[in-house]
Amino acid sequence: MKHIILPSARQILLLPFLLFPIFAMAQTQLEKFVPGSTVEGVSYYLPRTALRIVVRAEKKVVLPGDFHMYAFKYMRMQDVPVRSTTTWTVKGIDMLPYGVPDSAKAYSIKLKDRTVAPLVTLSPDGLLLAVNAETAQETLPAVPESGVLSKPILSEQVRSYMNREMLQASSVAKMAELVAREIYDIRESRDALVRGEADNTPKDGEQLRLMLDNLDAQQKALMSLFVGTTEVSEEYYVLEVLPSDQTDKELLFRFSRWTGLVDADDMSGVPFYMSVKTMDPLPEPSEDAKVQEKKGKMLRALYYNVPVRTEVKVFDAHREYVSMEIPMAQFGCQEILSGVLFDKMASTKVTFHQSTGGIKQISE
Repeated sequence: MKHIILPSARQILLLPFLLFPIFAMAQTQLEKFVPGSTVEGVSYYLPRTALRIVVRAEKKVVLPGDFHMYAFKYMRMQDVPVRSTTTWTVKGIDMLPYGVPDSAKAYSIKLKDRTVAPLVTLSPDGLLLAVNAETAQETLPAVPESGVLSKPILSEQVRSYMNREMLQASSVAKMAELVAREIYDIRESRDALVRGEADNTPKDGEQLRLMLDNLDAQQKALMSLFVGTTEVSEEYYVLEVLPSDQTDKELLFRFSRWTGLVDADDMSGVPFYMSVKTMDPLPEPSEDAKVQEKKGKMLRALYYNVPVRTEVKVFDAHREYVSMEIPMAQFGCQEILSGVLFDKMASTKVTFHQSTGGIKQISE
């Protein structure tokens, strides 16, 4: 497998298309593409099927509270964080196919006099998309932006809930004791409001909800001094893979619990694998002499791919993250459309799958 660069957004280009007969002087000629040799005509590529793999990971940063050493003494809490930690987890993997030009399948079609020249739709990188027809471009969706899912309580917010006595305490131990008392007072006030026993219990339900929310915010902020804070963010990694061979278990990347996605040769991460297996292999090409002779006499107009259904999986030692059936061009074969479909007596319309180069639709 190879890592490749994601191609730029595709656009439609309308160019003259030329036919390939093997007899009349006024027809066109189809040849293998040689850079710089196409003076009058158009060149195009057939695709190979690449895979864009998007790994969605969760990053969790835990910071200990300033009073973590007093969490059990004043709050009877055990197992609170005592040091900063950062941990990563794979939450999901998505995979999408797309087409990239196959340099081994590049063709030039030269124009000669008095030929029919229909319209061809090409991508900016030269993939053949349609002949005599309009077709929607296949574009990969944008990868979501990485971002914070839950933000920790800031120290400024915590201090805003501390009274003068707490802030002017002579020691950390004394400050922790005063904060603990305040937390218990908040809990008692909340319970009294819920039971309707508080002197200032509002009769309006919305006002009661606001008072309870405010007490909860105060308690959460002050408790963070004992239990610490946690920031959770979502990160996305994009891998571009171009399968060239079938494989049962090929190393794709490694993922570290402490640093996230790492290179395949970085042993600090656990391995993630990919398997690629064709499901319906095509039969061997016919060697029948009559078939070959008939093909040789065809008026060749278009080369196209016949893809093969392929099962692709991404997994680690414990879980299968992706299992998809994807048509792939590189495991199939190449065929031709006769030039009779595009002579002056016909106006055949053909569209192709951008990820495979296979025929999507043929119509008059």
